[in-house]
Amino acid sequence: MGEPHGFADRRRVVITGLGVVTSIGVGVREFLAGLRTGRSGAKPITSFRTEGYAYATGCEITDFDPGQWVENTDPARLGRASQFSAAAARMAVVDSGMSPQRLRELRTLVSVGTTDGESRDLDTLAVQQVEHGPENLDQVFARRATANRLATSAVRELALTNVEAVTIPTACAAGNYAIGNGVDAIRAGDVDVALVGGVDALCRKTFAGFYRLGAMAPAVCQPFDLDRKGILTGEGAGLLFLESLDSALARGARVYAEVLGYGLNCDANSPVAPDQTSLARCMQLAHRNAGIKPDDVDFISAHGTGTRANDKTEVGAIREAFPTPPPTISIKGMLGHTMGAASALATAGCALAITEGFIPPTINHEATDPECGLDCVPNTAREAEVDVVQNNSLAFGGNNAVVVLGRLRDVA
Repeated sequence: MGEPHGFADRRRVVITGLGVVTSIGVGVREFLAGLRTGRSGAKPITSFRTEGYAYATGCEITDFDPGQWVENTDPARLGRASQFSAAAARMAVVDSGMSPQRLRELRTLVSVGTTDGESRDLDTLAVQQVEHGPENLDQVFARRATANRLATSAVRELALTNVEAVTIPTACAAGNYAIGNGVDAIRAGDVDVALVGGVDALCRKTFAGFYRLGAMAPAVCQPFDLDRKGILTGEGAGLLFLESLDSALARGARVYAEVLGYGLNCDANSPVAPDQTSLARCMQLAHRNAGIKPDDVDFISAHGTGTRANDKTEVGAIREAFPTPPPTISIKGMLGHTMGAASALATAGCALAITEGFIPPTINHEATDPECGLDCVPNTAREAEVDVVQNNSLAFGGNNAVVVLGRLRDVA
């Protein structure tokens, strides 16, 4: 591996803290255990009424108590996604080992990606408006429904003052977009640390939309499987604590992984259909930015939604970008599609895979679709020495984002 031309003197960026809220475990320890054992978060949806749907399975979080994690904010003043964001932010800071007092002295970026923002509250407000008129909307729900609350809730929970707060709405690729935002800011010296990732909560709007598109699986998500039937909607938050390598070494921080680079592009060819060549080009951009070759990658964490179109197209793009594709997995069989949180949670999983030495499984797998035909590590995690991992994400509108992580090396 070598540095891309012109980037030899840029700051190296590392991940030193993880904050995760998922249907297979809240907190790093439980999330890791879920990934290792192939735990499934699928269950009947209880967050909203589902009468009239032939099936309503999702990956809902049922064991999250915001009061256990949120200390400086009244959880009732936050929507569910903002509760996830505030909790994950605090988890990530605690996990990084940096004191809150020290963090407040640093220039900080909080960049949170999302698909739906606080759409669960918007669902409620829509019902109230139809049934009772706009003059009778619940003011508490109205105040907490804006999407920027996902970033500002983390800022307020941590009492940050020297901070830039950004919400990135690039749908299912938004988590990786936010990570790239943080990497750029640290590399450029604009900030000292960054809390970055993605957050979304289950909502009726998104479930109904995918259901009407015919993209919703009735029971389980089966990425790359011959009998795959679609996605399951999920929810959660993944926030990563990023800082420069020099900063991490100076304070003796534990490093999960180095963010070697990333790639972004947008083809805008279709509102919903992925473009194979565009995604392949995004992978190539990420490799160049990371200073790696395709055969350096030990496994790919794919977008892998379990729909016919996505999986076939993504595998085709991988074959364009890789002469010999490495093992390619999807954790959406476990977590469902957590929308704006999906790629951030996958990046957190990749960091843990590097640290812990394993490849997470693609669960619910019975027979690989010949049109996919890759080693998807079916059903059981694989022990492996992992040095470089690629995490793919793609979104409606042709938004693609690929992040490359590596084991920390070449440290004097």
